[in-house]
Amino acid sequence: MKNLTELQDYNWFPWMKWGGIVLSAILLLGIIGFTFIIYGGGLIVNEENLILPATTKVETKDGELVGKIYKENRELVTIDQVPEHVKNAFVAIEDVRFYDHAGVDFKSVVRAVYRDIVAMEKVEGASTITQQLAKNLFLDNDKTWMRKTKEVMASLYLERHFSKDKLLEMYMNEVYFAHGVYGIGAASSYYFDKPVEDLTIEEGALLAGLVKGPNNYSPYIDIEQAKARRNTVLSQMEKADMLETEEMLSLQGKTVNVVKQTDSDQPWLDDYLDAVIKEAAATYQLTTEELKRGGYHITVYMNDVAQKIAYQELKKDTYFEGAKSNAEASFVMMNQSSGQLEAVIGGRDFKIGEHNRAFVQRQPGSVMKPIAVYGPALMSDYGSYSLLKDEAQSYGDYQVSNADGEYAGDISMYEAVEQSKNAAAVWLLDQIGIDYSKTYLEKMNIHIPDNGLAIALGGLENGLTPIQIAEAYRTFVHNGEWVQAHAIAEIRDRNGEVIGKSSPETAEVFSEQAAWSMLRMLENVVENGTASKGDYQKALAGKTGTTQHPQAAGKVKDAWFAGITPEYTTALWMGYDQSDASHYLTQGSSAATTATKEILQRIDQQQTLKSAFEMPTGVDDVEQPISLPTINDVTASYKLGGWSIVQGELTWTPSEDDRVIYHVYQVTDNGSKRIGEVQGKGKFTLTDVSLFRSSSYYVIPYNHLTKQQGEKSNQITLSLSN
Repeated sequence: MKNLTELQDYNWFPWMKWGGIVLSAILLLGIIGFTFIIYGGGLIVNEENLILPATTKVETKDGELVGKIYKENRELVTIDQVPEHVKNAFVAIEDVRFYDHAGVDFKSVVRAVYRDIVAMEKVEGASTITQQLAKNLFLDNDKTWMRKTKEVMASLYLERHFSKDKLLEMYMNEVYFAHGVYGIGAASSYYFDKPVEDLTIEEGALLAGLVKGPNNYSPYIDIEQAKARRNTVLSQMEKADMLETEEMLSLQGKTVNVVKQTDSDQPWLDDYLDAVIKEAAATYQLTTEELKRGGYHITVYMNDVAQKIAYQELKKDTYFEGAKSNAEASFVMMNQSSGQLEAVIGGRDFKIGEHNRAFVQRQPGSVMKPIAVYGPALMSDYGSYSLLKDEAQSYGDYQVSNADGEYAGDISMYEAVEQSKNAAAVWLLDQIGIDYSKTYLEKMNIHIPDNGLAIALGGLENGLTPIQIAEAYRTFVHNGEWVQAHAIAEIRDRNGEVIGKSSPETAEVFSEQAAWSMLRMLENVVENGTASKGDYQKALAGKTGTTQHPQAAGKVKDAWFAGITPEYTTALWMGYDQSDASHYLTQGSSAATTATKEILQRIDQQQTLKSAFEMPTGVDDVEQPISLPTINDVTASYKLGGWSIVQGELTWTPSEDDRVIYHVYQVTDNGSKRIGEVQGKGKFTLTDVSLFRSSSYYVIPYNHLTKQQGEKSNQITLSLSN
């Protein structure tokens, strides 16, 4: 029988065995848990979140801010850009032992845990800068033990993979500073209008103080609280031996000087910014979402003066006479020498996200004639004074008539362009051929499905955009060359590397002679033709266009003016977004012409525009039209002189235009015979005359440009009885 001691030893053995197993399991689990916490942060850290969203800035070449594109308004800076005293301010107030711990400050953790246990809930944090960064980047704001554990894991991971300076850089770029501002770079600009490199000690302290409660400590919300918080930061810097006591007191006595936040609303910039966003997507494959987070720097060609003037001018109701008050407009201005878009108006009150009317196709009306008919015709056997048929005609099922119902029969191209003759344009298109015309349109990146003669009058299935029209008209002022309109000069990524540079497409469309001839005819349109409305004294060529409303008889659907100056090409459209019987204009292209001239007039006051076009070398100028006179005062007389001793002389009143040629005819038994001609004079000498024989004569003026004769003069007889 076992003694008592043996029995007691036997009873304790199972407890000792199982206790050892439990302790071993706890120790093993503790080791596993500790190891997981130390090395498991990689499961929480999302590398993509380390790439902070940054604001894309769009600026002109002169540094004028056009706009910002962002999800979070953040301007990234490097730690080297941040002054030492600014870094000290953040460290002093947020994590004074930042450079000593490994991501978690265990002294603070013990204190916080104790207070949480006492309160029986999560009441106090002990977050280091690294933990705050981890929480902001990878976690939510729930105050739970599990979230805190993940925060510690992520912090330890970050500390192992990044230097302290890099962590502080990420933190200062990530934190929120109220008013939609993220990061120290954007905050420095917003509050003090200066780069981060120029921040003073007290300015850095104020920004550091904002982090704890941005909306509580913003100087724009409560300046006294902001000052008190700033002084707290300065006090913490003094305690951490980052400031001398005397310097701290001096800085605490300073006022809070932040820049005045003015209403910076500049609505005229939205239109252009939208054009930039569209070009970034189409040409550089940068989506809007990428621009919002990518931190790109885009340099553009916007002319801020012209952009603002165009916006202001088109806001005026005086140009928009119509059935409803919501008539719209779009205007583009393109630098003719380079194709750079200097102004884009997408609507009279355009907002980002609306459809930009500069990119909307509309029926171009007669604006189409120079690019689809007359320009191509000048590349064949036609010239400025070639005669065209101006008659009401039918071409199968297609009938064409002039807007005013008047027809000249034969008319020169020069006059047909000036008077915007529909019948002559359609007749000419029929002569040169639709396929021939479309080859020139396609060189200008105008691809239309239409195959009918209505092309001549802008009757297109889809229409053209204002930008397409400005591009096409540029060919006439730039030696026949087409260039793709472009707004973006250069794109740099967040690291300053150039990832895109303007390289627009070009194409040779018309010869220099054809382009110059067309330009001269369009200049006459402004001086004497359909575009003579409005006042602009400098060099200007252009063409009007008006489309009839399909549901409101006698009313206007689209009104256009395409303009050319020595510096720019422009296109202005007016009309309604809706096309129904209750939306129509009562005034046609004259309003678009007048508005364009006023825009140019105001631009000229800011930057002097040229008074004349410069003719290229090697081309022939286009002569002004010749107006043939009516002659009814021919007289005849004898005079002495010459081999025959007796001569005759015809006289009449000549035209003031000395280019007129006068054909002189003698009436004979067999009809009339031309016996000579004289140019610019009202006198002709008859050498074959006799005192004993009478002869009759008359004169017909002749236009060498159009090869047309005028009306026959009065007939006069030379005889002794006169």
